Amino acid sequence: MDHCHCLTMKACQVIYTGTVQGVGFRYSVQQITAGYDVQGYVKNLPDRTVELFLQGEEDEIQGMLEAILKSHLKGFIKKSEVMSAELDTTLTGFKIRQ
Repeated sequence: MDHCHCLTMKACQVIYTGTVQGVGFRYSVQQITAGYDVQGYVKNLPDRTVELFLQGEEDEIQGMLEAILKSHLKGFIKKSEVMSAELDTTLTGFKIRQ
């Protein structure tokens, strides 16, 4: 019997607060995603925070979020707020959004 891959898919939205715009934050996050099987996007918000949307297997998402906090970006992040989100079936790959 085939196990449906989508049953274990999760999605989350993370809002990063700190000096997260104008420091290559989105580009660095995109580089980190290369090591993980996730889809999503990262974008700057008008209030100077950065939104990260990720979906994939729970352990892939967890690993990716930990990798961001262990990277050189750690020094720019004052706070990260993780919320669960709805899966977006239209997403393919990982993109930087304006």
